[in-house]
Amino acid sequence: MQLERASKPPLFTPAAFFVLFIVLAGVACSNKQVGSDVMATVNGRKITRTEVQKFYDNQIADAPQKPSAEQADTLRLNILSQLINNEILMQRAEKLGLLATDEEVNAKITEIKAPFTQQQFDQRLKERNITFDDFKRDLRRSLTIDKVLNKEVTSKIDITDDDITNYYNQHKAEFNLIEPQYHLAQILVTTQPNPQIRNMKAQNEAEARKKIQMVANRLDSGEDFATVAMSYSEQPDTAQNGGDLGFVPESAFAKASPELRRLVMSLKPGEISPILPAPDGFRIFKIISKEPSGQRELTDPRVQQTIRETLQNRKDQLLKAAFYEVARNDAKVVNYLARKIVEKSGEAAK
Repeated sequence: MQLERASKPPLFTPAAFFVLFIVLAGVACSNKQVGSDVMATVNGRKITRTEVQKFYDNQIADAPQKPSAEQADTLRLNILSQLINNEILMQRAEKLGLLATDEEVNAKITEIKAPFTQQQFDQRLKERNITFDDFKRDLRRSLTIDKVLNKEVTSKIDITDDDITNYYNQHKAEFNLIEPQYHLAQILVTTQPNPQIRNMKAQNEAEARKKIQMVANRLDSGEDFATVAMSYSEQPDTAQNGGDLGFVPESAFAKASPELRRLVMSLKPGEISPILPAPDGFRIFKIISKEPSGQRELTDPRVQQTIRETLQNRKDQLLKAAFYEVARNDAKVVNYLARKIVEKSGEAAK
């Protein structure tokens, strides 16, 4: 049985380019004449070709084939656009006094390194061709941007009781479960490495068996399922969410093996399955909750929480997108890469 994560409202994550082991070098602050190595300026601060290329090389490192010239230009433009947005917010953070502190950065580094030995962590950096100083600088920038967005956007969102009531009345049918549902989380380890996964990937069946057993041992010792999933799961669309598959209707298990069906239905909320075979490797389930069929009323705290999170995410996505546009309008941005691509296209058309 192939279980997919239940769809949720998309989250706008402007710091998404700051994933683990992806580095963006510091932005130069020189006011010298713009040279060929400068791809853009933001209020006079330069973004260099080296910065863009480093991010570009990282993005295509696991690509099965080299991108075409047009694809390469598109990727570089997207990277540069994100770098411009990030530089705008970094400058705003300076004005607001929101730059991430050494204590905040060091605490985050400790959290990120926790699942790895020092040797494993160093190897991950080496594979991405970045130094620890690069990684630390990147992390500081990511934390700083999060602080700005939390202060300027997220902290100002207010979801009222009337908002929740109105949403429920308009979507009441969505809270009427026609069959029992199971809220599941999963840790998946595959026998074939997935280029989308940045953690310690198993390279073959033997390594997959060893890795899933290590995961099971960590869970048995009391480690948090979501934290372990974020560090070790190899399912791209759920790993960053702690392995959360969302709510799975009982009918989804119809094509599963009788053993798997019985196991999932016998587990109690909070319990974790033993290691199970998967079509592409091995997996471990956690039952987060079970929901019987029937109408869920507005008085149910879980209904209220679900609605609150949905409305919060929607407003957060909208306001962050608008905030970026306003911030960019207020900044003086010159994109030399975009200008060069347009000029090149014009010359080719002659």
